[in-house]
Amino acid sequence: MKHRTHTNGQLNRAHVGQTVSLCGWAATLRDHGGVNFVDLRDRWGVTQVVFRPEPDKDLHARARELRPEYCVRVTGKVTPRPEGTVNTKLPTGEIEVEVQSLEVFSRSKTPPFEMEGNQAISEEVRLKHRYLDLRRSATQEPLFFRSRLINAIRQHLTGREFIEVETPILCKSTPEGARDYLVPSRLNHGEFFALPQSPQLFKQLLMVSGFERYFQIAKCFRDEDLRADRQPEFTQLDLEMSFVNEEDIFEVIESMMAEVFEKAAGQKLTTPFPRLSYADAMARFGSDKPDLRFALEIRDASEVFAETGLKIFKQTLDGGGVILALKAPGAGGRFSRKDFDDMVTFAKSQGAAGLAYLKWTAAGIESPIAKFLKAEEIARLGELLPEGVKEGDAVFFAADKKRPAQLLLGAVRLELARRLGMRPQGGISLAWIHEFPLLQLNAEDGKWNSEHHPFTGIHPEDTGLLGVDNGAIRSLSYDLVLNGNEIASGSIRIHDAVLQEKVFETIGLDPEECRKRFGFLLKAFEYGPPPHGGIAIGLDRLTAILTNRESIRDVIAFPKTQKAICPLTQAPSEVDPVQLKDLGLKIA
Repeated sequence: MKHRTHTNGQLNRAHVGQTVSLCGWAATLRDHGGVNFVDLRDRWGVTQVVFRPEPDKDLHARARELRPEYCVRVTGKVTPRPEGTVNTKLPTGEIEVEVQSLEVFSRSKTPPFEMEGNQAISEEVRLKHRYLDLRRSATQEPLFFRSRLINAIRQHLTGREFIEVETPILCKSTPEGARDYLVPSRLNHGEFFALPQSPQLFKQLLMVSGFERYFQIAKCFRDEDLRADRQPEFTQLDLEMSFVNEEDIFEVIESMMAEVFEKAAGQKLTTPFPRLSYADAMARFGSDKPDLRFALEIRDASEVFAETGLKIFKQTLDGGGVILALKAPGAGGRFSRKDFDDMVTFAKSQGAAGLAYLKWTAAGIESPIAKFLKAEEIARLGELLPEGVKEGDAVFFAADKKRPAQLLLGAVRLELARRLGMRPQGGISLAWIHEFPLLQLNAEDGKWNSEHHPFTGIHPEDTGLLGVDNGAIRSLSYDLVLNGNEIASGSIRIHDAVLQEKVFETIGLDPEECRKRFGFLLKAFEYGPPPHGGIAIGLDRLTAILTNRESIRDVIAFPKTQKAICPLTQAPSEVDPVQLKDLGLKIA
């Protein structure tokens, strides 16, 4: 390279005696008795360079004028560091460079925050000066990891005969749950493009076109209301295959994830991943995205308390509800009365009226509800719960309709695991959740809505239930869950025109509305569509989990804030009135 011979993470004892040229930014500067030391930083690492008063006083004087973040080039001889000064934390820590020439490419103002160290910096400040924030190694690391991850994905899929196809960014508005970002057309006043929420319809068209195996690292856009850790634009691995069933999709993703995890993260995965039906996941873990790294499981204790004298339990059962139980090993011995009160408060924050519990101690069972329970009920409860109940344990109860009770104990399960230190910092747990409900009843208008999207296939055993018992229909949709986070979602699609029309009718879409929304896809389906299915993996979320980052904003080069604003560019912003006139628009 013209400007340098080596990077700042490259030199070691093998280079001693060589004359080298290095480029980078002055990270830290130190004056030790007239000898000036500068840590020179680039994306590969740090090298210590030294400026001595002799033999070149002019060079030494120029070095003293350096300030943090000056961009420079130095040329000098590699020498071993004196005894006792080796830095074992750096790959270059055994050497330093005695500088013979210095070129300052550009000077820098004093940065708005320290570039090194672990000091707290507000996100607003970091994102406003993102170009400086990205110079820091801690900020760069997840982006390097992200690059390795995507490269490994591309290599694996192309090796399995997938073709990468780019689909349009300017497309038709086809509402998929969230609001579209609309783009006005200058050439067609009053008409709009939409930015894609996903390439869903285009990838199905590619299956009709005979490509059979498609993938894309796709940009997606959703104009959602403010929610924590969401971005208006995000990136997903989009994938679709023809002539496949659910297990074919699972196998492709499992083999890809196993290779990608080993190449990008150095972690070996065990395949196949566990498979849980939606009903099983909700019943055992109170969640459709369970964290399986710890073994707390919910049990239905309704039969145990069928004849109970505890009024709230009896009223719940008589009203068609359930009594669910969750054992917390060790909580009875570790939790104080305040801890139990805090768990009740937590349950109320989840919308519950309260949270009942039993605590096993050396003196017996302690609880506000203990006196209302029979000995035989306590005994049967012990037989129901995994590995029984012993001194020092506690059991928490939810009494409600089935789904609210499941969701409550699902949240309580995570909170107990946090308080008891059962949620590991590391570890990898991947599982498939499948057989989701096809339809969901909207309580406000009494209409059925698609749980996934209206092209989702129906479980072969449940096709006869359509229009008969819609709430019982299982779909051919599936999620991939990593450590309690949904990182992927997909389905086998409907390719039968008659069945598709019946689904549209069930969710209240008349033929004219279907034509307006999905006309081009339905037209294509008149020309021999193959059986097909696919999946989309959220690359931002996956990268954040694997790099132990709390927010996906930490793994995106130039993210928006939680308010969907870019502090760096001040977008969104007002535009020139001439632009609005060209587009035929006025601000109301």
